[in-house]
Amino acid sequence: MRDRIFSDKRFNRQLFRLAMPIVIQSLMLASVAAADAFMLGGVDQNSMSAVSLASQIQFIQNMAISAIVAAAAILGAQYWGKGDRDTIGKIFCLCIRICFLLSFVFFIGCVFFPRYLMFLFTNEETLIAIGIRYLRIAGWSYLLTGISQCYLTILKVTDHTADSAKISTAAVLINIVLNAVLIFGLFGVTAMGVQGAAVATLTARAIELIWCILLSLKKGYIRLNLGGLLKRYPLLTKDFTRCFLPLLGASLLWGIGFTSYTAFMGHMGTDAAAANSIASVVRDLVCCMCNGISSGGGILVGNELGAGNLERGKLYGDRLMKISFLLGLASTAIMFAVTPLLLKAVRLTDQAQKYLLGMMCVMAVYMIGRTVNTVIINGIFAAGGDTMFDMYSLVVTMWMLAVPLAALGCFVFHWPVIVVYACTCLDEVGKIPWVMHHYKKYKWVKDLTREM
Repeated sequence: MRDRIFSDKRFNRQLFRLAMPIVIQSLMLASVAAADAFMLGGVDQNSMSAVSLASQIQFIQNMAISAIVAAAAILGAQYWGKGDRDTIGKIFCLCIRICFLLSFVFFIGCVFFPRYLMFLFTNEETLIAIGIRYLRIAGWSYLLTGISQCYLTILKVTDHTADSAKISTAAVLINIVLNAVLIFGLFGVTAMGVQGAAVATLTARAIELIWCILLSLKKGYIRLNLGGLLKRYPLLTKDFTRCFLPLLGASLLWGIGFTSYTAFMGHMGTDAAAANSIASVVRDLVCCMCNGISSGGGILVGNELGAGNLERGKLYGDRLMKISFLLGLASTAIMFAVTPLLLKAVRLTDQAQKYLLGMMCVMAVYMIGRTVNTVIINGIFAAGGDTMFDMYSLVVTMWMLAVPLAALGCFVFHWPVIVVYACTCLDEVGKIPWVMHHYKKYKWVKDLTREM
């Protein structure tokens, strides 16, 4: 298996060039959540838990935005493989238009109605009050996030992946430094606690967007055509919508489902919420590698399909599928390895420590399914426009299995915290056989481009 997967130097080089900057970018983004959790954990457990719960609002927004930019990446990668820059510029305009409208809705909710949003995730008044202070400032950053993600996506699909990673990394480092300064009041600055974390996030997002705009004005980059924002592109819009709607459905199903898992933990007490906050941060950090392989591999497969090289695209898909299983096993080993170190590093109550140990053991098994499904569904299937499968599978495995079981365990049967947490992890592991059956049909081997 090793020779078949890794013997093609051209494939390895291209995958590394595309995936590693995205891995670094994902790692940096996950590091913000980690920094928030550990720094606010140094203030007090409730601050950490409240911000973790409040951040679920942005998590839902990111799920919707990810569907929009994923559709742009699918079509953009294929048209880039075809060499059609003009159509990529039109895709950029469509992406910006939709993302801004969506971000504006989340901005209004967080800034003007934060109490109602917090109440969705917890009934603890202490956590709600802290979360409100965070959202009223951080909500302004949500207005900028959608636009900057469009720019970063276009950079990735137009062979500027390193620039995208550089901008995201710089923004994250700024965020983390400002977190430390504003949360704890370093260098003579007044300590702001959770509000400092929100100000740091807003500042970093503003710098990220300004950098993206300035970079796009340079020669060789796709720049935004302001006039194109008001134009209609009937054929392209039809293709974009065909990719976007299933992705949006899947993202919302997954995002709301995942957010409901956090809400279940929030309703099981502050210790469960705190342990889940830490476990979620570790999960996101470990998932960075599969996210990078998924995005980079998807672009690589999409380039070949858009160029009309269907057999080579299929071959690359087969290699990525095998890599996903190897990566899943490695992720499981990492989870087991970091657990003892994590338990020593975080400051939690004794009960929260016990919850965290159980969650980490459950998640170690979960990581195999998460890694395989991310690479195959979000990378390989999406590269050929096969976006409906993800939505169908989520309806069955998440909304007909995991969510109902976890909800019953939390609110009706009052199962132990770890049992409820295990229920929330059933969907990814149970999905693997179905994913592999669909993969072997090769419906994803398609050229989506057309002559504009």
